[in-house]
Amino acid sequence: MAGLYVHIPFCASRCIYCDFYSTTLSNLRHDYINALCREMDLRKNYFTVPIGIFPQVIKTIYVGGGTPSQLTEKEFNSLFCHIRKTFGDSAEEITVEVNPDDVTDGLVSTLVENGVNRVSMGAQTFDDSRLRFLHRRHCAMQVDKAIYKLRNAGITNISIDLMFGFPNESVDSWEQDIDHAVDLSPNHISGYSLMYEEGTALWKMKERGMVKAIDDDTSLKMYEILIDKLCQVGYEHYEISNFTKPGFRSIHNSSYWNDTPYIGLGAAAHSYNRKSRQWNVADVRKYIRSIGEGKIPATIERIDERTHYNDLVTTELRTSEGICLDSLQKKFREFLMENSLQYINEGLMETNGSYLKITRKGLYISDAIMSDMVMV
Repeated sequence: MAGLYVHIPFCASRCIYCDFYSTTLSNLRHDYINALCREMDLRKNYFTVPIGIFPQVIKTIYVGGGTPSQLTEKEFNSLFCHIRKTFGDSAEEITVEVNPDDVTDGLVSTLVENGVNRVSMGAQTFDDSRLRFLHRRHCAMQVDKAIYKLRNAGITNISIDLMFGFPNESVDSWEQDIDHAVDLSPNHISGYSLMYEEGTALWKMKERGMVKAIDDDTSLKMYEILIDKLCQVGYEHYEISNFTKPGFRSIHNSSYWNDTPYIGLGAAAHSYNRKSRQWNVADVRKYIRSIGEGKIPATIERIDERTHYNDLVTTELRTSEGICLDSLQKKFREFLMENSLQYINEGLMETNGSYLKITRKGLYISDAIMSDMVMV
């Protein structure tokens, strides 16, 4: 099985925290959709050449961004028609990212008609002042209305993103956000700390002293509250930032954490087939021009044994199951156990059968733990 990711980089406006590749050049959307369809034609044999251990059945499709919900009905139809033509119609999970204010009756009908059965929505917060701070286009009430529209049309598998750690945000206010999310009862919730990524508008604001990041103790407390509250009402904490009702894990995102191959289409999209990874140029105009010339504008990295081991460490250790020791070559297994011993003694990691995992106590410093498990 394999995953298909399609990147739609267009946004009506830029959020101050976002470091994903996106653009406001909406006049290029038509040409971009045509280029996506052409890239599918050029790369339909990605899983069979040169490694020869596939073909792969596309199990999941994820249309992310950017803001995919900015596409018109015609653009959606063209995109999905070509996906079915090129990769078949066997996907069991088809996800589209949406902004709450884009969820109109027309959009919902288009999603349903194209077989979309899962929606990921960027709620972020239910406080309108914080939404304005982020430069989000929607207001809190629109999240509730969007979820109602989707469910009423039969799209009941809904994920929402929440964000904590805003400047001057109180713990009580964060708890109110979580409570509101729980009341909406989505199948899946992703919770992230507000990050000050270099080069973003938010990072520049912090550098100029316009905003101040919350302290680590408060951030940790907010993360702990998120885990406690969601687990108390039946959500499973199955990945560092992700929570799900039983049976509703994101199958596509799990591909990134369990070594499942995937193909990425579009500007800045990544692909992986266990033997190599590649990423397209992060420039819409260059992408369209190169695809028009019949060339994939990608950088390719070949994956050797050590790189593959490092990939497993930094992905599988994010999950509640952890990394399977039996799947590792002896030299990597011994290296991993030797470097994890101190963390195990401190209660930050533990073994469970043939798996090594990060404990709840270690989750907040998971990046540092995984860094120490990497073989340089």
